[in-house]
Amino acid sequence: MTIREVKESPDDQGKNEAIARRFDFTNWGTPSAPTVTLLDDFGNDITSTNISGAASVATNYVTTGLVSGLKAGFRYWLFCRATVGGNTMEQWLEIHCTE
Repeated sequence: MTIREVKESPDDQGKNEAIARRFDFTNWGTPSAPTVTLLDDFGNDITSTNISGAASVATNYVTTGLVSGLKAGFRYWLFCRATVGGNTMEQWLEIHCTE
């Protein structure tokens, strides 16, 4: 069984921080065409307002754009999808926003 929640999850992020996250696709191979989605505590897609910059690939890693503008006391879910060998693979990270 493959666990798709990354081992760093849950991760803390301060409300005034802007952090790019790195996802490791080594277990599956070299990723391409990455897509990143950020959902808030209510399941709303807030990607366009809270992630700046495009995701990029370097070897077996996908680096997201900067995640920012989060509200303290809320949880968020950051999903990273990429194509590996013709398959679409997805990982996710739970983020807890702190003061």
